[in-house]
Amino acid sequence: MSFTRFLAMARKEVIHIMRDSRGLIIVLIMPVVLVLLFGYGVNLDFKGLPVYVYDRDGSQQSQELLKRFQASEYFDVVRVVNDYPALVRSLDDGHAKLGIVIPWDFSQRLGDGRQVQVQALVDGTDDNTANVLIGYTQAVVQGYSSGLQMDWLRARGQFVQPALISVETRTWYNEDLESSAFIVPGVLALVMSVIGAFLSSLTIAREWERGTMEQLISTPVTPVEIMLGKLAPYFAIGMFDVVVCAVLAIYWFEVPFRGSYPTLLLSSAVFMIVVLSLGFFISVIAKNQLAASQIALIVTFLPAFLLSGFLFPIEQMPVVLQWITRFLPARYYVSVLKKIFLKGTPTALLSTDLLPLALFALVLTLLATSSFRKRLA
Repeated sequence: MSFTRFLAMARKEVIHIMRDSRGLIIVLIMPVVLVLLFGYGVNLDFKGLPVYVYDRDGSQQSQELLKRFQASEYFDVVRVVNDYPALVRSLDDGHAKLGIVIPWDFSQRLGDGRQVQVQALVDGTDDNTANVLIGYTQAVVQGYSSGLQMDWLRARGQFVQPALISVETRTWYNEDLESSAFIVPGVLALVMSVIGAFLSSLTIAREWERGTMEQLISTPVTPVEIMLGKLAPYFAIGMFDVVVCAVLAIYWFEVPFRGSYPTLLLSSAVFMIVVLSLGFFISVIAKNQLAASQIALIVTFLPAFLLSGFLFPIEQMPVVLQWITRFLPARYYVSVLKKIFLKGTPTALLSTDLLPLALFALVLTLLATSSFRKRLA
């Protein structure tokens, strides 16, 4: 292998990149846009959910219950309506996610020590939000009910048995339970999949479409030199984008970074080799820029978005899909990113993710190298 010929091929590819304004926009703008889009647009934190109330009792006890809802960070009591149809309309038009109906004999039943039911109408168009709402609502009502029960017993001079067992909850790694803390690091996998596989998938296909492949074949440049020379600029661009996304995540979105920067760069470099080799292989077999770019997006972006654990937990997927994710490099890279950012896992303990990534890099590099030949057919 000649280092001079390698540099010549790399210089040729850099010129192509500089002349392609669309490619430059993708390289420079897309990483920042994706980080900002997912950081601000994708929010899985259920806080301040709008609540409408139909209080048929209007007593001090019913107001105390409503204050419990208002005091919770998960609810926002927006309005108290005067009739049931108004409450139904608020759910129909989307102004409310939860409707609470307090019965007319609420305070009377509480005073008599009898059981009373509060109706909760939940918007179930989003089942995940509905399930969370039901859990939060039950927790608020049960907390209020327990306090009333203890007051009722004390007022009658009855002994109240203290709770013998309590739970002290401590959240590790993401103490504030902010969704951006686990979403934003995963964006790096999406960025590198798009930048790496999408742009590298155009390298050889571009030569065929522009009719310059014949000139390359006639030169003494070897297939390996062509491959390395074409992919080297995209490798440098991808690592630059990793740094940009990491800086945005840490300093803009204040995502905690507890790991090692060299480990982050090492794992990113290995994953970049994976997606670049895959993109180069697609470019060789497609020989058409449109087809190559579409194939690259399908086999990289969609699996990285849906099946890598980026947004949806792999453990909750069907068993068949869980096995499929084992053959997706993005799964291991997303796992590494979350462990480095949030847990600060030492490099030695990342072997279960780094070794499969290294194996993917080796296999795809060999596949890309063997697929490209200097011939017209």
